[in-house]
Amino acid sequence: MRAIQIVAPGRPEFVEVPVPTLRPGHGLVRPLLLSLCGSDVRSVYYAPEDEYPLAVGRGGHEVIAQVEALAGSPPGVGVGDSVMALVPGDAGMSERFVTATDNLLALPADCPREHLLMAQQLGTVIFACRRLPNVVGMDTVVIGQGSAGLFFDAMLRRLGAERVVALDVIEQRVAAGLKLGATHALNIHGVDPISAVADITGGRMADLVIEAVGEPETINLMPHLVRKGGHLMSFGVPRGPHVFPFDYFSLFRKTCHFTSSDGTIEEPGRRSTRMALDLIAKGEIDVTPMLTHRLSFARVKEAYELARSREDGVIKIVIDMVA
Repeated sequence: MRAIQIVAPGRPEFVEVPVPTLRPGHGLVRPLLLSLCGSDVRSVYYAPEDEYPLAVGRGGHEVIAQVEALAGSPPGVGVGDSVMALVPGDAGMSERFVTATDNLLALPADCPREHLLMAQQLGTVIFACRRLPNVVGMDTVVIGQGSAGLFFDAMLRRLGAERVVALDVIEQRVAAGLKLGATHALNIHGVDPISAVADITGGRMADLVIEAVGEPETINLMPHLVRKGGHLMSFGVPRGPHVFPFDYFSLFRKTCHFTSSDGTIEEPGRRSTRMALDLIAKGEIDVTPMLTHRLSFARVKEAYELARSREDGVIKIVIDMVA
């Protein structure tokens, strides 16, 4: 079977590998659709040099798949079913893979698969929101309007935030922020985001700032946008080096609460991802503004580069594994 292996920074290659062996408590699945995430871009281009070559299949973990074999009995899932398949180690960019039966989630009926595909990313955002304080009435800022940032816009409004200020440097993503629930959406290319947030909040600054990009510049921006005693969440996986200059003094002076979020796949019952599937299936969160590109598996190298460059109005790229 074919799979992707990242052999060096920016060098994804197709490789031929055996179909993995089914183990007890696991299922063998055939991916139908994948979508690319910022953490996949990090794997392809920005992982530490000594990590390359990466494990076969790394560079894809948002997956709708068909179940080909089972060595267990996941609830509501049988051989031949289409499922959301959560991927350990982000190693799903291949024509087959094995995952624990707990990671095979039944799909709601009567909803397009590419829409349900977005539930993996939304699930990580819901999981992160469980770590936030009560946001009712808060002024909030979301830095970055990729798919994660857009889902934070939607969830913060759903949770009762009074203002959701969406920041990005790409106009199409700024516009998508307004569609997903942001009350204010600003293209900060050439605009001072600190002054802009001060104007919107009457000088108080934000009660909560979420960073959903992972660039050193946006990570360092966080403490400048939050009020004293406010809350910060680091969500974006750093795209650059593991070590970079950080404005710790500004963070220290704000005496704020700081948290990050990781490990959604380890959540008991995968309840955040199941909730995401339900919200999308019921139309309570509209994912259509973020579904901008669809490419075949044969063009996955092109897809990675498009995701890295953020050109052509790209927000979310769907990889069709069977086209």
